[in-house]
Amino acid sequence: MEEHRIYSRDFKEKAIKLVLEKNRFKAAKELGIAHSIVYRWYEAYKKFGEESFYMKHVRNPEQKRFSEQKRTLQKKLRDSEIQVEIFKKASKHIVAGKPMIFHFIEDNLDTYPLWKMCKALGILTGTYHKWKSQEKSPRQQQTNLLEQEITSIFYEYKERYGNIRISEELKSKGIKLSPCQVTFYMKKLGLVSKLGRRNKSKFSSPFIPYNPCIFPNILDRQFNVERPSQVWVSAITSIETVTGLVFLTIIMDLFDRKIIGWSLSDGRTIRETSIPAWEMAAQDRRIETRLLFHSDRGPQYANKAFTRRLASYKSVKRSMSRPGNHLDNAIPRKLFSTLKSELARSSNPLTKEQIEEIIIAYSGNHTESTHRV
Repeated sequence: MEEHRIYSRDFKEKAIKLVLEKNRFKAAKELGIAHSIVYRWYEAYKKFGEESFYMKHVRNPEQKRFSEQKRTLQKKLRDSEIQVEIFKKASKHIVAGKPMIFHFIEDNLDTYPLWKMCKALGILTGTYHKWKSQEKSPRQQQTNLLEQEITSIFYEYKERYGNIRISEELKSKGIKLSPCQVTFYMKKLGLVSKLGRRNKSKFSSPFIPYNPCIFPNILDRQFNVERPSQVWVSAITSIETVTGLVFLTIIMDLFDRKIIGWSLSDGRTIRETSIPAWEMAAQDRRIETRLLFHSDRGPQYANKAFTRRLASYKSVKRSMSRPGNHLDNAIPRKLFSTLKSELARSSNPLTKEQIEEIIIAYSGNHTESTHRV
């Protein structure tokens, strides 16, 4: 009977070749055997390779052990090749910080398994799931939209509009928000009208509450330093895009005037600006003893969360510009002016993605080591 037939190795090889060229049903029909037999040979071929063509008594225990080791090494090699491929594709996202890495993982879930991407990029799968679970609710999205509109109006009118005028401008756009509500958002975003500041300083002596996160100006415009990671300076600016304003936060090492950390965000919260920029800078350069970190007194720097983050590095000391004195942080301001001049060469506003590409190239090539201030 057919089940007791012994098939030669050449016959099996011919069957597998037909399966690869056609399929097992056509191969079985052409060879005149049951397709279940062809299926069994093909499964053995996938598992053991050409060794499956040998008779069972030929494969001694040593050969079996060697075969298992071979399959294990081949699997490790395939895994290594996939990890290298993932790392190459994600390289431009890695320098931009964890949020961009998470977006890369999300965009490639159809191509690679989640655990393999997390392993290749040094991310715990639980960390990714935690980030994924923090996606914004409809209420949060509405709040972000209001914040963007208020910020856009504030800077469109050269920081001169207060709560009443911004409320009227929103009403003309179909958004009903009372002046009191606008005041709440402006305080949250750190937006203060220039006219309001001028009037308060001229006609009154407002009470300024004590802020333990404000530090004296230790740098004192001493912008020339002798070694890397001796002084880092940071600042934030707004950039107009096709969809509205975005905010660029940079951290620069005064030694070579290179941007070592940055963040381009839709909002001005701490987690969108100063903290991701600091994480990138700390990853890019080793923090030596007695690093001085200098910034302005904006709410993105003068807050408990950012202060605690820097205090966790025992060797970091804080310095801040004096109130209303832009020259105390002149180096990043000068860089912003140069960058915006380059962006202005485009006849139309750029997208956020285009600006990100420019900043990545700019931060990689920019240095002002020969242009000291």
